Amino acid sequence: MAKRLSSTPKQDGFRMPGEFEEHAKTWMFWPERTDNWRLGAKPAQKAFVEVATAISKFEPVTMCVSNNQYSNAREMLPDHIRVVEISNDDSWARDMGPSFVVNDKGVVRGVDWEFNAWGGLVDGLYFPWDKDDQAAEKICEIENIDSYRSQGFVLEGGSIHVDGEGTCIVTEACLLSEGRNPDLSKEEIEDKLKTYLNVEKVIWLKNGIYLDETNEHVDNIIQIARPGVVLLAWTDDKNDPQYELSKSAYDVLKHETDAKGRHFEIHKVHIPSNVLITKEESEGVDKVDGTLPRQEGDRLAASYVNFYIVNGGVIFPKFGDEIHDQLAEEVLNKVFPERDVVGVYAREILLGGGNIHCITQQQPQGKK
Repeated sequence: MAKRLSSTPKQDGFRMPGEFEEHAKTWMFWPERTDNWRLGAKPAQKAFVEVATAISKFEPVTMCVSNNQYSNAREMLPDHIRVVEISNDDSWARDMGPSFVVNDKGVVRGVDWEFNAWGGLVDGLYFPWDKDDQAAEKICEIENIDSYRSQGFVLEGGSIHVDGEGTCIVTEACLLSEGRNPDLSKEEIEDKLKTYLNVEKVIWLKNGIYLDETNEHVDNIIQIARPGVVLLAWTDDKNDPQYELSKSAYDVLKHETDAKGRHFEIHKVHIPSNVLITKEESEGVDKVDGTLPRQEGDRLAASYVNFYIVNGGVIFPKFGDEIHDQLAEEVLNKVFPERDVVGVYAREILLGGGNIHCITQQQPQGKK
């Protein structure tokens, strides 16, 4: 029986592994909100199928689906992808799913973060979000693993990156935002991260990607390839608002060391040319009170760094920008010579407000 634990991962000797460590499987959630995904979510569903299929060539995938969409998802997905029914409010597995932790004996547990749709009633992206807040617990029940609940502490998995060796990287724009934990100081938030992730050092970047509606999640501006090696979303255009945000992150990382005292090896990955919402794309989304609208001409927070590391592979987003798609692939092949780099056209996922890393959550390999 899966238990709710009253202790913490740090007390129990559990740590969150790096994404590059071996996975048992990947979790995803099926998109269906018509006030977020255009044209009844059909284009997004096709994109999710492509991502899930790409991942499944490297490791098992479980797709969580509401009862309304179960038959449709089962029909659209390949037979070897497991489909389970979990009611949900939207499809961001990274943020509402559990962050998994392990101990030295290979036991796996889940961290169930309190979720409030990226800002609750202050600047959250939809209401209600109660089904999403239950998703992590349900996943842990399905897997029959014990979990920790961060009661009173709001966090999303996309707002943290860890190297598995004591280092966590976050952004101030997100973790210090008014809609998350306004009653906690920066030091208190850092203590929570150290407690639930069992890290020794937290590195604070100031910002993430320009106009990122998650209050600038760290997983859209940076990814950790392995301890001491990071990829940073970048632009050479000093007139682009992103330039100062990326330059600030670069300066922090250049002068910081990780928990083990290593200086960072930083690989810049140029963002694509501006990706703007078209009139057709805007008109395809249902208008609903309480949900962030999609307006024609809005710039989307496009970044190649929002990729996902799998067993033996890297699944990264492509945007139909031939030059920058190719440059991103070249950087990834250079940084991950031991992994197969696979690109998936991901504009439809981006239109929903995130990308490939945002819609996936890795479950680490425990004892075999």
